[in-house]
Amino acid sequence: MTVDGSAPGRLPADPVELLELATPIATEVAARLLAVVEGAGDEPRVSTKSGVTDLVTDLDRWAEGHITESLLESRPGDGLVGEEGASVTGTSGVDWCVDPIDGTVNFVHGIPGFCVSIAAQVEGRSVAAVVASPMHGDVFTATIGGGAQRNGRDIECSATPGLQRAVIGTGFGYDPARRTRQAAVLQRVIADIADIRRGGAAALDLCSVACGRLDGYWEVGLNPWDHAAGALIAAEAGAVVGDLRGGAPSGDFTLAAPPQLWEPLRDLLTAAAADAV
Repeated sequence: MTVDGSAPGRLPADPVELLELATPIATEVAARLLAVVEGAGDEPRVSTKSGVTDLVTDLDRWAEGHITESLLESRPGDGLVGEEGASVTGTSGVDWCVDPIDGTVNFVHGIPGFCVSIAAQVEGRSVAAVVASPMHGDVFTATIGGGAQRNGRDIECSATPGLQRAVIGTGFGYDPARRTRQAAVLQRVIADIADIRRGGAAALDLCSVACGRLDGYWEVGLNPWDHAAGALIAAEAGAVVGDLRGGAPSGDFTLAAPPQLWEPLRDLLTAAAADAV
């Protein structure tokens, strides 16, 4: 569930049908990315966006174009926004939020933590989501009110009872000043939990919360396409997903954890952020 508990009103499309459209598109793109990592075809051409650590490849742009074309060919009235600049204003009431390669740095280096992330949204809320992780062989899916699945099997978040046994994921932004602040928060948090993991792809970290691989996850500075799919999958697996102030996940803060850990982790992060100022 999201912290504020709100949901769209009457849906203009069946979330199951939206998921059935998006899933084969995501897995097709994931297969292409896996083939490149395994040496089929040319090496991706790499450039930078906001800074030297913010990478983009020609395959990010190809994937976003392919996803956009495939979705809108089937549903021409839908809107769409993507990380690499795709922006289509729709009329149907359904909008797609696309991250063609979440974890581009991992992809470039052949590290398994990258994925294809697609969410269908209504009134700004995700109602169907798929995250395809090519090197792990995982496809995570969810529809609003329909639970979450990994490779077609239902998943649930962890039952870890307390923070001292919890393995928590996080991520760092690209801005050096933000990274410094995030490192200070991390230094305060790690003393009160079991351990930290830094995967490099927000969508996959949220899916790891959904299936119990992680006991929680937080990050500052995410864009909508970073969390749109993963947050729904985590929420439908029983996690609480939101910001620190009781709202939906946002660029200011995204926190996901099982219900028994969410408030203790929120309180710990709030205190750590105050100490890091």
